[in-house]
Amino acid sequence: MYLLIPAAGMGRRMGSSRNKLLLTLLDKPLIAWTLKAAEASQRIHWIGVICQSEDWVDFQEIVTNLSLTKPVHFILGGATRQDSVYNGLQSLPTMAERVLIHDGARCLATPELFDRCAEAILHCQGLISAVPVKDTIKVVNHQTHLVTHTPDRRQLWAAQTPQGFEVKLLQQCHAEGRRLCWEVTDDAALFEQCQLPVQIVQGEETNLKVTTPVDLALAEVILRQRLGEQLRQSLGTMPTLRR
Repeated sequence: MYLLIPAAGMGRRMGSSRNKLLLTLLDKPLIAWTLKAAEASQRIHWIGVICQSEDWVDFQEIVTNLSLTKPVHFILGGATRQDSVYNGLQSLPTMAERVLIHDGARCLATPELFDRCAEAILHCQGLISAVPVKDTIKVVNHQTHLVTHTPDRRQLWAAQTPQGFEVKLLQQCHAEGRRLCWEVTDDAALFEQCQLPVQIVQGEETNLKVTTPVDLALAEVILRQRLGEQLRQSLGTMPTLRR
């Protein structure tokens, strides 16, 4: 499975003057945690990091320090996420039939989620990982700030990444989007605009997107709990020493 990681954005909502994926979470850059999960995935064998040229040196150093066994390729990003993914699709090897796309800022996605999406995309044209919405959602008139209606929560899911697609179909959708000047926030929206089916794969509650300082603080809590659980499990499997 091929994986594209859009990582070309800036950290404006984070209050950062540089790429937010270079900010640290438990002494490692955010992008490092994303790459570690991709490395641990049993399905992914090729990784493309889409970033701006000024970040290449930093990202290359991070990859080197992680001693990854899977090949990591750097792809020049565009002005928007949509442009960056378009560039990434053009840079895939010609034999790539399916691809996963995962936002670098979702640094808590697990290897199991990558594997689940990689397996599911073998049996459909497009998919997104997502979780059911817990809150009651209100649709609001943006001018008057009055509620217009309340959609049925049972039909609402919060979209995440990874998202997976047949490469040729997604390339066609991106080309159509550029021709008609569509502006979308994820690749599934392009599929939907082209009347193509998008399947849901169960995501993870902890797979948050680190966008603001509050998100970063929550990510640290989640990661500390996860690492603590892994340590307890490893200690539980150690042989007991006999006196």
